[in-house]
Amino acid sequence: MATGAQVRFRPAAAADVGTAVPLIHSSGPAAFEYVFAVPRRNDAQAFLRHAFVDGAGEFGWRNHWVGELNGLVVAVGAGYGAEVQWDFTLAAARQILGFFGWRHAGAVIARGLRVERIIAPPKGDMHYLAHLGVDPAWQGRGIGQALIGHLAAEAARRGRSRLALDVAVSNPRAQALYERCGFVVLDEKPSALADARGHVPAHRRMERWSAG
Repeated sequence: MATGAQVRFRPAAAADVGTAVPLIHSSGPAAFEYVFAVPRRNDAQAFLRHAFVDGAGEFGWRNHWVGELNGLVVAVGAGYGAEVQWDFTLAAARQILGFFGWRHAGAVIARGLRVERIIAPPKGDMHYLAHLGVDPAWQGRGIGQALIGHLAAEAARRGRSRLALDVAVSNPRAQALYERCGFVVLDEKPSALADARGHVPAHRRMERWSAG
């Protein structure tokens, strides 16, 4: 049976859009839909595909790693620090304006800022892990742990040992995985964000201090 030890991790490429974006979306579907879906126009994955192929910023392919098993992408994730936030902000604004146009861009940005009060960007010496997704057909085989181990090793290569991530309170399976990887809950942000797109659940900030 395949295990996480058999997954090969590599930097993502624009050509991974078809397999990577659904996994990125699966890491926080409620928040993504709340911010990027416009009823009767597009769902969140349409914007995420646009941003991924663009390559820049938080959602671009250059910010991601993928895990391959037998030549198939089965996992995706990102890790970054506070130093990229200004570049990420500029890239997101450009991508949002380019995809949504002036009519919808302002509302999308406003919703994104509201979500950032619940899922805060990294600060200080934090190395933030985001967009962690494993193909459902391959879950429960150690691939999620292998993905976190790879991103932690990348953090260590940059001299960072303080790892952080956020998990929705509605996703206890993911929280259990992160706890097995050594993360502990430090804070919980309540959420009252809800509209026609759905409800953004409360999120818990988890951290660990060992990069090993």
